Amino acid sequence: MDASSHPPVKAIVLDFDGVILESNQIKGDTFPRLFHQHPQHAEAMIKLHQDHGGMPRQEKLRIICEDILGQTVDEDEIQRLSRELGRLVDDAIMACPFTPGALEFLQAYSTRCPLFIATGTPEDEMQPLVERRGLAPYFAGVYGSPRNKAAILRDLMDKNGWRPEDIVFVGDSIDDYHGAQATGVPFIGRVGPDKPNPFVAAGVGLLVHSLAELHRIWQGVPVSPS
Repeated sequence: MDASSHPPVKAIVLDFDGVILESNQIKGDTFPRLFHQHPQHAEAMIKLHQDHGGMPRQEKLRIICEDILGQTVDEDEIQRLSRELGRLVDDAIMACPFTPGALEFLQAYSTRCPLFIATGTPEDEMQPLVERRGLAPYFAGVYGSPRNKAAILRDLMDKNGWRPEDIVFVGDSIDDYHGAQATGVPFIGRVGPDKPNPFVAAGVGLLVHSLAELHRIWQGVPVSPS
């Protein structure tokens, strides 16, 4: 992103796991716990989560059941598994650390333009979690599954009369990038230190190790809700 030529950013949309909290490994490890009776498939479950961190949880569960375990499941069972997974991960998420500079980034930018969360976690779980972590004052909206990232971004633009170039989406997975690409929204990828880069083949223009780094290199980009 060229700070000297970029139009004013009217809103910033951030993924949650892996962008605000260092919670991706926690969630990845929870899938094998949920399906503990199938330990031989634990590695495949973790890899699915690592490769598709931005995918809605219900879709991951459906892939695990149908493609990895070879089971037929209906929507009621997917929702039951989703609730159980949420209970398993809740305590760990409450204790999970922020990514480097994330809290400072939220404090700095929430006073300059609206911030939003777009996550693959179910929306009805994400909203109270954000409140319990004390983050609700920083966000104008918290959105999650069952909608995917593209649907969330389109809805934000439609409701606020924004063009794609008016907002920026910060994510850490290839699914996040695909959601931004499908809507024309500029994308910034977060790749944590010593983590594999999921964007190698995607040609993402700006990659950062943390929100602290983004804040340093983004100083010249005009950010304004007007």
